[in-house]
Amino acid sequence: MGESDEQLAERLARQAGQILLDLRARGDLDGKALGKAGDEQANAMLCRELRAARPGDALLSEEEKDNVARCAQSRVWIVDPLDGTREYGEGRSDWAVHVALAIDGIATVGAVALPGLGLTLTSGAPPALQPANNPPKMLVSRTRPAAEAVFVAERIGAELLAMGSAGAKAMAVVLGQADIYLHTGGQYEWDNCAPVAVAQAAGLHVSRADGAPLRYNNRDTYLPDLLICRKELADEVLRVAGEYRPAS
Repeated sequence: MGESDEQLAERLARQAGQILLDLRARGDLDGKALGKAGDEQANAMLCRELRAARPGDALLSEEEKDNVARCAQSRVWIVDPLDGTREYGEGRSDWAVHVALAIDGIATVGAVALPGLGLTLTSGAPPALQPANNPPKMLVSRTRPAAEAVFVAERIGAELLAMGSAGAKAMAVVLGQADIYLHTGGQYEWDNCAPVAVAQAAGLHVSRADGAPLRYNNRDTYLPDLLICRKELADEVLRVAGEYRPAS
């Protein structure tokens, strides 16, 4: 019997992560050049292996030319070979590899490798939720914290934590290092499909910032916003986020 979808996603996320670690350890590239080479090498492996293992499925990758014919298919693999290129190039640990399978628009299978931490989290075997932090901890971008997230944190008394990639932030909530990840600066499907699949499986709330469900395999792959948080905080976060009004 062959690999399950969950096993395939986990194996490929781990392998891509190892490619990226090995490339960085060579030491002959750094910064943007390292990020570009890492993206290319990890993506080539992921796309080759997915097409070989699941030839009947569609594929959407940040690093591949999109074919909108995928929209007519039920199953589409959505991958980000290197989420957090800046952090990877800077030698940090808060970057990730995303391998996800969306079925009929739903993030169904996901693996998020955090190679810098030696971890791979999956929808097939998510970790048990840890006790909530008190006060709650809320994740924001380390380079451009969203004004809406800062507003919500102030209103609910949350402590802000700055972190790199989307996958690293989402997995920090899964691991109990934080409680809320609200992103309103825009992402693409490959930025959050795998993290959403893992977060859902772990028992967290996932939605758009207005509470609407997240849908994948759209013709337009842009996703304006995202909320991943503990279920007991979701109603309050959504209410307060709805009160935010940008400064004119």
